[in-house]
Amino acid sequence: MKKTIKYEDAVRELEKIVHRMENDELDIDSLGEQLKTAQELIKLCNDKLTKTDSEIKRILNGE
Repeated sequence: MKKTIKYEDAVRELEKIVHRMENDELDIDSLGEQLKTAQELIKLCNDKLTKTDSEIKRILNGE
């Protein structure tokens, strides 16, 4: 996942992947690829949340 993606867009894409998985819409060939994409999106979301949390703490501490 090379491009910059907003947090909200990443969450929406994760929701789409989960929906397709829950409804058996993915064949075995695309399942692995979708899982890899989901893993990258989860990492991106986690990184953005961690960064935002740090920025908020820094601001609240007056740094």
